[in-house]
Amino acid sequence: MKRKILLLTLLVCATFVRAQTNYPVVVIETNYGTMKAILYDDTPVHSEHYLKLIKDGYFNGTLFHRVVKNFVIQGGAQDSRNAPPGIQIGSGRSDMELMPEFRKNRVHKKGALAAPRKGDNENPQKKSDASQLYIVHGQKYSEGRLDTMEMVVNVPIKNQLIRTYYSPHKARLDSLAKIGEKQAFNNLLDSTLSIVDSLYAIAPGKFIWPEGVKEAYSSVGGVHHLDGEYTVFGEVIEGLSVIDKIAALEVDERSRPKTDAKIIRIYVE
Repeated sequence: MKRKILLLTLLVCATFVRAQTNYPVVVIETNYGTMKAILYDDTPVHSEHYLKLIKDGYFNGTLFHRVVKNFVIQGGAQDSRNAPPGIQIGSGRSDMELMPEFRKNRVHKKGALAAPRKGDNENPQKKSDASQLYIVHGQKYSEGRLDTMEMVVNVPIKNQLIRTYYSPHKARLDSLAKIGEKQAFNNLLDSTLSIVDSLYAIAPGKFIWPEGVKEAYSSVGGVHHLDGEYTVFGEVIEGLSVIDKIAALEVDERSRPKTDAKIIRIYVE
């Protein structure tokens, strides 16, 4: 009975995942196993671009040329195809740059499919180098660490509101408390804190984890500091263990695997 329930749950989840995109499932076949991924509807510029490259066989025979454990595996560069061992590879193409499509709910959880880019100094618009791709390996975050990330951003915002709207009334509150005017003290305190709370609720810059994101980072892991910096346009839905295998490879000083991690082909299912 338990196995039947589990199977039914997996089937429902698979149906739900597929229902989230109008794009076909993408199959990434490597010499370390096969992954399946979906492309997101709400990043149409990237999804359409990468789908065209995939249909054209653009990535077939290229390598994962940059592998950093607990971070990402990056591949697809055209100069990696048939590249001799030990040489530097991974050049991008300026003719395949796309404007970013950042979405709050599209984050760098494990398995996220995303586009690399040049650094901010030469690329202040954060345009994607859409001639390559990377897949997140990442690591799990404890719930305590995730809560701390929220606090680091939000506590200074709350403190500033307290300084602005509570502090001017502090002397009066102290005086009311000293003379025993409990009702007046409570009324003033409640009204002041109500203002602080209402302004905090709509404060610009306040950070709240999007729905499901906190659970994803604590359960499967990811790389949170990349969020909002690089466009995530899809995710691996099958074969996450393949990412682990590639991420575990021994690499040289340029993070290129000493044993090639090859993208045999990427195609639509």
